[in-house]
Amino acid sequence: MFSGYEFLWLFLVYSFGGWIFETVYAAVKQRRFVNKGLVNLPFCVLYGLVAVFITVFGRELQGVWLYVGAVIMITVYKWTAGRIIERIFHERWWSCSERPLTIDGHVSVLDSALWGFVAVGCIKWGNGLLVKVFHWMPGILGVVLLWILVVVLGLDIIATLIVSYGNAKEKARWEEIDLSFAEITDSFGRRIYERIEKRIQKAYPQLRKVALVREPELVFAYGCGFYKLVWLFMIGSFLGDITETIYCRITAGVWMSRSSVVWGPFSIVWGLAIAMFTALLYRYKEKPDRTIFFAGTVLGGAYEYICSVFTELVFGKVFWDYSHIRFNLGGRINLLYCFFWGIAAVVWIKMLYPRISGWIERVPVRIGKVFTWLMVVFMCCNIVVSCMALVRSTQRAEGIPVTSSWQQTMDERFDDERMERIYPNAKDRF
Repeated sequence: MFSGYEFLWLFLVYSFGGWIFETVYAAVKQRRFVNKGLVNLPFCVLYGLVAVFITVFGRELQGVWLYVGAVIMITVYKWTAGRIIERIFHERWWSCSERPLTIDGHVSVLDSALWGFVAVGCIKWGNGLLVKVFHWMPGILGVVLLWILVVVLGLDIIATLIVSYGNAKEKARWEEIDLSFAEITDSFGRRIYERIEKRIQKAYPQLRKVALVREPELVFAYGCGFYKLVWLFMIGSFLGDITETIYCRITAGVWMSRSSVVWGPFSIVWGLAIAMFTALLYRYKEKPDRTIFFAGTVLGGAYEYICSVFTELVFGKVFWDYSHIRFNLGGRINLLYCFFWGIAAVVWIKMLYPRISGWIERVPVRIGKVFTWLMVVFMCCNIVVSCMALVRSTQRAEGIPVTSSWQQTMDERFDDERMERIYPNAKDRF
């Protein structure tokens, strides 16, 4: 694995390379120069993010699986980004509808297949070469230059998002915010609206408005907004834990905790899956079952693989291992359980979600909002304490002594015996 310093440089280099490619491609296609960067600096951050994403989560894949994984991650990433942009800005910034084998117009499968080869080349050879170049720079010069670029790009992204979001809402309201930026950015801040608006229009000529669903004031959690997703997350976390507990009882003959947190029967993996899949797929509830099944199979497999890699990197533990099941990929996912994800997507979108959504919307508005924030605070505290307990559990396994009060508290309240009951399948990575 690369260091944080190296990852930041990789992000910047691939963002810059993506900007060059998009700008040259647009110039050739449109017979004129068009800056394809969304932000003012010459960076396409989506390229940098997807490059780092594939580098982190595709590090264990080899051969054809590396290519297949890269294609799937690129497809899911670009489709998800398009859906998120629609939800946040109520606009569509690009469209592949004129190309064959497109998914909702957000991504072309053929494009993803071609980019898969580029991703394999970057992971196999490009990353190592770039890291060597980074280390040729004097240490202090590289660090200073890196942080200057990161800070400037961060400010640029924030300003771009604010102005872009203002285009989807009341423009006068965001003009006042723009004036506050003008105090810091001087004359540039006064022209930021015109510059970024023109940049977006030039960079995304296929931009079109997406209808905004406004929530009726008398209906709680109408549609699929923040309040609805929080409730779905909690319900999905609970149902997922219960489902896996019963499954373990039927298949293994034992009652086994499947919770992701130390307080309560909640599976974070299932909760996040329910919330994210609903946000991405609920608008396609009228599509045929086979379409939802295929989407659920691919998304579920990619999601479970990413969760497995993430938890192992962060906590140093393996929470599930499918090595004993045929057609597995690194023991992290297997074909059978990917099909289970597809079946679960069909059952959820077609049968369960409409009913549960209706029940949630019957909750009185004031009571619903209060309970929502209580659930958010409880689950945030639950996740933080669970992370601390898992980190300390790994430290104990590695023989790291107590040096602070939080470690002492974790040892007293969440010793090895209790952690074994909560996470019976968790194994140390080493």
